[in-house]
Amino acid sequence: MQLQEAEDQLLRVAEAVRAACLTAAQESYEEASMRGLCHEGAWEYAMGVVRTLDVRNILTQLRQT
Repeated sequence: MQLQEAEDQLLRVAEAVRAACLTAAQESYEEASMRGLCHEGAWEYAMGVVRTLDVRNILTQLRQT
């Protein structure tokens, strides 16, 4: 694999992980807020969800596209 191809692939992985983190944070924050958590509680819940993201699953999904 050439250097540019390797860099492009790494960038694609990084963008997929970033998108998954943002989606997880937004969705879990909204869910926690609807359940009545205060801002700080909803934020902590969202960060907990991001921390537990299955990165292997993200990579598997990326390979399938």
